[in-house]
Amino acid sequence: MKKLIFAFAVFLTFLPVYSQGGNPGDSCAASIPIGPGTHYVENINGEDYELNCSEYDASNGDLEWYIYTPNDDYLTTITSDLEANDGLDTRFHVYQGSCGDLSCVAGDDDSGDGYLSVTSFYVYAGESYYIAWDDRWENESFEFQLIEDYPPPVGPFGFTVENVSTVGSERGLVDMNNDKLDDLVSIQQTSINIHYQLEGGGFNPVSIGTSWADNTPSWSLAAGDFDGNGYNDLLYGGGSGVTFMQANSDGTSYTEISSGEYVFSQRSNFVDINNDGHLDAFVCHDVEPTVYYINDGEGNLQFFQGPNEEGVPSGIGGVELSLAPIGVDQEGGNYGSVWIDYDNDRDIDMFIAKCRGGDVQWKNNELWRNNGDGTFSNVADVTGWYNSYYPDGGHDNSSNLGDPIQTWSSAWGDFNNDGYLDVYVGASNTYDGEHKLMKNNGDGTFTDYTVSSGVLFQEPPYGIENNAADVDNDGYIDIFTDGDILLNNGDFTFTLYTAGVPGPGAIGDANNDGFVDMFNGTNLYLNDGNNNNWIKVTTTGTTSNINGIGARVEISSPGVGTQIRDVVSGSGFRYMSSLNTHFGIGSDSSVSSITVYWPSGTVDVINNPGINTTINITEGETLSLENSFIGEFVLYPNPVKNTLTISSALDLDQSIISVFDIAGRRVLNYKLADNINSIDVSRLSAGEYILRIITKEKLISSEKFIKQ
Repeated sequence: MKKLIFAFAVFLTFLPVYSQGGNPGDSCAASIPIGPGTHYVENINGEDYELNCSEYDASNGDLEWYIYTPNDDYLTTITSDLEANDGLDTRFHVYQGSCGDLSCVAGDDDSGDGYLSVTSFYVYAGESYYIAWDDRWENESFEFQLIEDYPPPVGPFGFTVENVSTVGSERGLVDMNNDKLDDLVSIQQTSINIHYQLEGGGFNPVSIGTSWADNTPSWSLAAGDFDGNGYNDLLYGGGSGVTFMQANSDGTSYTEISSGEYVFSQRSNFVDINNDGHLDAFVCHDVEPTVYYINDGEGNLQFFQGPNEEGVPSGIGGVELSLAPIGVDQEGGNYGSVWIDYDNDRDIDMFIAKCRGGDVQWKNNELWRNNGDGTFSNVADVTGWYNSYYPDGGHDNSSNLGDPIQTWSSAWGDFNNDGYLDVYVGASNTYDGEHKLMKNNGDGTFTDYTVSSGVLFQEPPYGIENNAADVDNDGYIDIFTDGDILLNNGDFTFTLYTAGVPGPGAIGDANNDGFVDMFNGTNLYLNDGNNNNWIKVTTTGTTSNINGIGARVEISSPGVGTQIRDVVSGSGFRYMSSLNTHFGIGSDSSVSSITVYWPSGTVDVINNPGINTTINITEGETLSLENSFIGEFVLYPNPVKNTLTISSALDLDQSIISVFDIAGRRVLNYKLADNINSIDVSRLSAGEYILRIITKEKLISSEKFIKQ
C-alpha cells in the first residue's frame, strides 16, 4: 500500500479566496483549505454547528473550520496524536454537504494517547470535507496531521447509503410498534422521532412529542418493554441521571419518568436481573458503583446501587456506597455492560468493559457470573479486591478476563461455532494494552487468541464501539470495531476491512431482507447483500419478559453447523440495536432446527423451519422437548434440608439443572460438572419444588422434591 505523507512546515498556509464568513477558520463558509501535512491550530474561536460527530453528545462550543478536497480516492487520517501535543485534550468533527446542511462523515475525541484524537475515513476525489476542531475540553494551540493512504481492498460486502431526514440523537434500530420490523429511532429532549419500517419497504416517519426529559441519552440508549404492554419503552442514559420513556397501551405516546439519583451513565441495558419474568434496568456508573432498577412486577422500577438484599444479594458491578469499607475508594470506571450467557448454564451473566486509567483496582474488566440463586460473582477479580472484602461471594479470576485494557465496549459472539460465546475486547487507547480476542474454552475460562487470529497485527482502530453480527451471512459472526469490520474467515482468524464500511451505529435489518444494516447520524447504510441464505428469529415471551431478552436462540444447519445468539438489550457502547436475532447460513439450503432457551427455563424447538424468512416464536408454543425423558433418576434425601443429590445411570455431566416453585417460577439454576451431581438448596424456603434435568443431548425429565 502506497502512503502519501507530505512534510509541511508547522505554519503551513494556503491562500484561499473567501466569499463570506469573516476571518479564516471562524465559520464553515470561511473554512481554511488544507491538504496532506501538518497544520497548526492557534485559537478555536469560530462559530458552532450543533451536529456532533464525535463520541459524545456534549455541545461543540466554538469551532475552528478547515476544508479538504482530495484529488483522488483515499483513506484519510486526521490525527492530533502527536508528540508536540502531549498532555492536551482535543476533539474534532468531519462534515460533508453545504454549510447550511452538513452531515457527519467522521469524528473523534479520545482515540489517541491520553485525550488526543485520531480517526480514518474514506474520501472521494473532488468532494469537499469540512474538518472542525472544537473547544469542548480546552482551547490550547496544537498541531494536527492529515494523512492520505490509498484505500485498502474492498471486502466481500457493500452498503448503499441513504440519507434519513431526522433530527436529534440517532441512537436506535429496533422495533417500536410490535410488528417485528426494526425502526429508526432518534431522540430529542421533548420528542421521540421514529421512522416506522413498512412491510412493503420504506418508512413512515412520526415525531411523538414528550414532556421535557430531565436526561437525554447523551451516553446510551436501551429499549425494552418493562411494563409488558407490547410496546417497547426507552431508557436514556445521561451524564447526570437516567430517564425512562414509558410507552402507552398503543405505543402512540410516552410518559417521562426520571430518576432523581445522580448517575453518570455509560452503557445501559434492559434485562431481567432477578429472573422473575419482569424486565429490570441496569446502568453503568462512571464514577461510582453500577446502578440497577428492579421491576416490582407492575412496571414500577426501584433504584438500587451495589449489593443490596432487596435488590441483588452480593451485588453486580461494585460496592454499595453505604457498605463500602472505610477508606476504600468508591468503584467506578464502568463503561460497557452486556448481558450474555457465557457459560451455557441457561442463565444470564454480565461483562463490564472498564475504562479507568491509572487506577489499579477499578480499571480491570469484570465478568459477573450468575450463580443461579439470585447472586452474582465476579470471576474476573484479578486484584482479589472483591474476594478480600466479600470472601464468601465466590469472586476470583477463574475466567482469565480480568484485564486492565482501557475499553468502552466488547463484542460477544460464537466466532468459531463451537456453541460458546467468545469475546473481542476493543481497546480505546494503548495505555494498558491492545485489543484482545479471547476464546471461550467451554469450561468457564478463556484463552488469548489475539496473535493467532491476526487481530492485533492488522491494527483495528481504537475507540468506543465494538459489536458483533454476520455482515455477509456466511454463517460466521464478524466484528464491527470502531468503524471497521473484522471479517470472520471461518477458522477463528479475521481479515480487517476499512473500505466500504458504514462506521459505528445501531445494527438491525432496516429493509427486512435478512441482511444487517447500520443506522448512524442522518445516514442509513443498507447492506447490498449477496446470494447467501439466512433466517431471522423473533421472540415473544409469556412467562419470561415479553421481549424474550436474555433468551438463547440456537439454530442448526447441515454445512455451517450450530450457531447461537443471545437476545440482548444494549450491546456495544451507545446505540440500541435490534432485539431480533439474525443468522446467516451461507449456501445451506435448510435449517434442521431452532431451539429457544427462555429465561423462565422453558425450551421451545421448531424443526425444519423455512429459510430466507422471519420465524416468530412465542414462549411455550412447542412441547417437543418437554415430552422426552431420560429414564429413571432418584433425588435424595427427599425431603431435603441443604444438599440434594441426583442419582442416574446416565452421564449427567454438563446437564442443566433447574428448580421451579409450585407457581412455575425458576428459583435455582445449575450446570453439573466434574461428576458432581449435587446442588445446594439451602436458600430455598420450605415447600414443594420441581427439579428438571436437561442433558447435553437435549433430553428432559422432571421430578418433585420437598424442601424442609
